[in-house]
Amino acid sequence: MVHSNPPKAIIFDIGGVCVLSPLEAIAEYENKNKIPKDWINFAISRSAPNGFWQRLERGEIKMDAEFFRGFNTDLRNEKLWKDFHSNFRNSKKKLKHIANPTQLGDHVSLKAEAAHTEPTDQDRGARPPSPQSSSAPQGGSQESARPSLTKLAKDTSISDPVSLESEAVVQPASRSSQPDDQLMSSASSSPPEATASLSSLPSLPSIDGESLFWSMMAHSRKPDPYVFPALLRIQRLPHNQKPIVAALSNTVIFPPGHPYNRLGDSPESDPRSHFDIFVASADVGMRKPDANMYNLVLERLDKYDRENGRQGVKAEDCVFLDDIGENLKTAREMGMQTIKVTLGKTWRAVKELEQVTGLELMEEKTRKSKL
Repeated sequence: MVHSNPPKAIIFDIGGVCVLSPLEAIAEYENKNKIPKDWINFAISRSAPNGFWQRLERGEIKMDAEFFRGFNTDLRNEKLWKDFHSNFRNSKKKLKHIANPTQLGDHVSLKAEAAHTEPTDQDRGARPPSPQSSSAPQGGSQESARPSLTKLAKDTSISDPVSLESEAVVQPASRSSQPDDQLMSSASSSPPEATASLSSLPSLPSIDGESLFWSMMAHSRKPDPYVFPALLRIQRLPHNQKPIVAALSNTVIFPPGHPYNRLGDSPESDPRSHFDIFVASADVGMRKPDANMYNLVLERLDKYDRENGRQGVKAEDCVFLDDIGENLKTAREMGMQTIKVTLGKTWRAVKELEQVTGLELMEEKTRKSKL
C-alpha cells in the first residue's frame, strides 16, 4: 500500500481497543445477577466527575478497601436509581433522550453503533476541514482536584476500565434481542414523562462492587484479536517507515507487585513496552475527554520526534483510535484524525487504519474472512 500523507503518530486507547472491552464484563455481570440492563454503566458514569471510579482513574485514591466501599456506595445511589428509571429505562427514544454530547459523548456514533449500521463520515472520524489549535481550552480542565502533572506511577494497568460516559447505552448485541431504542423496564410500565418515586421503584439491586471490578479487570487483560496484532506489526516496521506509537488511556494503578501490572510473565508483556509514548490517566491526574490530557500526549510526541532528528508532531499529524465517542470528539476538535473502534467489530478499525496509513496490518487469513 502507498499513502501520500501518512500520519506521523498513531495514538491508541487501551481498553476496548488494544484489549477487550470491560463493558462486555459488565454486561455479563448484569445478565448473570439479573441486574437491569445498563444500570451499572449508568451509575458509574453519572457519578462523575468525583465518583470513586473517576477518582481512582485520576490516581487520587488507592485501590484498597476504602475504594471498594465507596464504589459500592456509588452503585447503590438512590437518586441515580430513581433517575435511571424515570429518564432512562422507560424512554422509548433512549438514545435521543440521554445522548447529551456534553456528558455521554458523540450521539451520532452511538446511534450508528446501537443500530449496527455502517459508520457515517463522522463515525469514522473524518479529518476536520480546518484543524484547531491544540492548546488547552480557556477555563482549564473539565475535572477538578487533579494531582500534579509531574506525578508518575510506575505500575499502571493496560486495562482501560471505563471511559463510560458515552457508553451507557451501548452493549454487545448478544445481550438481548430487544431493540436498543425500546428497552422498557419489566418492573415499571410508567410513561417516559412520568416521575418515578422511590416507593414505586423496584429495590436497588445488590451489587458486589469488588467482584464486579475484578471481573472487568480480568476480561480487559485479554488482547483484542485484531487491533493488538496490528499494533505489533506497526512496532516491527523498520525505523524509517514506522510512525510513532502512543497510548492515551484512562487507567488505574494496581498495588505494587500485583500480577495485573503485566499482561504476562515476560518483560515484553509490560504494557508500556509496546508503545513509544504512554500517557495514562492515573499517572497524570486527569481523564479523557479532558483536552489537557490530549495536549500532554501531543507535547510528548513532539519532543520524541524532535529528539529523533525530525521536525516535530502536531495534532493534524496524528490518528487516534478509541471506542468512546466523546473521547474521539475532543481529538477531532483539536485537529486529529480519528477512528471509532466498535464493540464486536474491531477489525473494521484495523481496515480503516490500513487506509489511513497505507500499511498492511491484517493477517491474510483475517483479510479473506472479513473483507
